Amino acid sequence: MSRPESSPIAARFAQLAQERGAQTAITFRGDERQADHTLACDFAQFWRRVERVTAHLQADWGVQRGQRVAWLGLNHELQLVTLVACARVGAVFMPLNFRLAVPELQQVLDDATPSLLVHDRAHTAAAQALQCEGLQRTHHDALIATASPRGLPLPIVASDEPLLLVYTSGTTGVPKGALHTQAALLANARASAWAHDFQTAGADPKAGADKVLSTLPLFHVGGLCIQTLPALLAGVEVVLHPRFDPSAWLDEMTTSRPTLSLLVPATMRALFEHPRWADTSLAGLRGIMTGSSTVPVAYLQTLHARGVPVGQVYGTTETGPVSVVLRLPEATARVGASGWPQPEAEVQLIDPQGQPVGPGETGEVCVRAANVMRGYWHASGEPGRGLQDGWFHSGDLGQRAEDGCLTIVGRSKDMIISGGENIYPAEIENLLVTLPGVAECAVLGLPDARWGEVPVAALVRSPDAAGQALSEPAVLAHLQGQIARFKLPQRVLFVAELPKSALGKVQKPALKSLLLESKHRH
Repeated sequence: MSRPESSPIAARFAQLAQERGAQTAITFRGDERQADHTLACDFAQFWRRVERVTAHLQADWGVQRGQRVAWLGLNHELQLVTLVACARVGAVFMPLNFRLAVPELQQVLDDATPSLLVHDRAHTAAAQALQCEGLQRTHHDALIATASPRGLPLPIVASDEPLLLVYTSGTTGVPKGALHTQAALLANARASAWAHDFQTAGADPKAGADKVLSTLPLFHVGGLCIQTLPALLAGVEVVLHPRFDPSAWLDEMTTSRPTLSLLVPATMRALFEHPRWADTSLAGLRGIMTGSSTVPVAYLQTLHARGVPVGQVYGTTETGPVSVVLRLPEATARVGASGWPQPEAEVQLIDPQGQPVGPGETGEVCVRAANVMRGYWHASGEPGRGLQDGWFHSGDLGQRAEDGCLTIVGRSKDMIISGGENIYPAEIENLLVTLPGVAECAVLGLPDARWGEVPVAALVRSPDAAGQALSEPAVLAHLQGQIARFKLPQRVLFVAELPKSALGKVQKPALKSLLLESKHRH
């Protein structure tokens, strides 16, 4: 008889294989080997795949405790299998952002020095172009295609050993790798289970079992750790798409009828603009969660009008990310708020001097919790890099209501100080997206000789008649009377698109450079 799994993540999946073996774990809609591109995998099969991949990692590529296994490709069920296999051998799983250019990916590899790079067919050329001493490469099919040796010894893996290395989609400077332990991923799963109130098969026959539709990229903690991995750890089925596609998302509403999904503003907008949006039944959904950047209130109201509450998860790559949650029962009453700290998280709002601020005052959001990273990746393994006494200082600005509910108002570095007055871009952006003809917008501060900084709005017109007719005077007239005069944009510029990170966050430093160039040209 084999010894019990020492890795706590692996032990949980071994338990699920034992207790819920015949229950579907993953329905994957991107398997190239299947005629209908769908692979359904129950918890027993999932565990057998984990065992096979574990043995291949050890026998074929010599992966050992502490080494990094990088993954470059679209979402795939084997990505999740490989994560659990890494947990068993004490290796660190490292999903790469496939949207980065080869030089940007090379920066990440130079920092993390993985020993194995697993890739899909679409990213073969990029994988071959990447260089790293001792780097081995393989297509993901090789992880599972052949029988694997049995009985290979596994190391004893402690709960505080690192398992996940995720690089921030930082808007400036060199990307930094946030290192998460097995214990942190389990703590994040507990926070997610609380956030979503996951319902498993048999737990409450009246409630019905949850089914999570996962379409955001698993290379980011948003796609991987808000719903996908926590749902699997809770024994909840995940329907996984290779990437977000509005048609495929809407199809899923009628084929598998998921109960939960995760959307960011860009994917919400793509759904709203789809010709089938109005006619597709969303009756199976008990809620949508959203994360990422500040979400336009108009988008939340659009989903609420369809009877779908939208909860919010606030967090960062460094915090796991589930830190502050607006749960579904509170969603319609607190539109635009971020919610309350998850049960195992401490959240402080502090002023620039490090002192706590009172209710209604603005302060930087700081988080200390069991799911916060161990620190930024460093070859010496030095824990705590990027933390201060265990606290992660987010750079985000928030306000807390009397009842403890938090609202994120923007980034400290995005805050505009004009003539001594603080202006939070999110406040103006939320008003702008309610104007017909505005597809997207971003507000930022540009230098001004008189005021120090002034707000400037960059807008993307919608393709319809309202968008094409949109003018600067119409935009300013829309804002007039809704916000103080000093908050009114001094200029309104129309752009073809906004520069964005992988999760749809507007990259304001890049946008600022474009607007400054435009200002100098004119």
